[in-house]
Amino acid sequence: MQRQERLALHRAMPDGASPAPKGDCAMIIYGLSTCSLCQKAIKALEADGKDVHFRDVRADPFSEAELAELIAEFGDRLVDRTSNDYRALNDWLKNSEAEAQISAKPKVMARPVIRDADAFYLGWDDAVQKALLQG
Repeated sequence: MQRQERLALHRAMPDGASPAPKGDCAMIIYGLSTCSLCQKAIKALEADGKDVHFRDVRADPFSEAELAELIAEFGDRLVDRTSNDYRALNDWLKNSEAEAQISAKPKVMARPVIRDADAFYLGWDDAVQKALLQG
């Protein structure tokens, strides 16, 4: 499925929900549609021939089980404590667990989170690019 088809399908979904990826789509990028780093990752992966499904976590929030799986994988690294959105959290949320912070304010999540089959990657640095891109 081409990117334009996925975007059209996403726009047609009620309440901004994302369609479930098909069985042949093993790579999922979790992030925000306005995140430039997420957009760069999608563009590079698609240029490399990967079939990528994007999920905007603001429009389609994580379930408790999904968030627990990501916290188990990344721990507190899943929260970007350098972001303005994190700094704007009230003290109660800042002292809460990462699950509560991301559930309350998805923009505090470090992005992108990439799921490639059973492997997870956080961010779009050189190490992640080397692991996911063929060139």
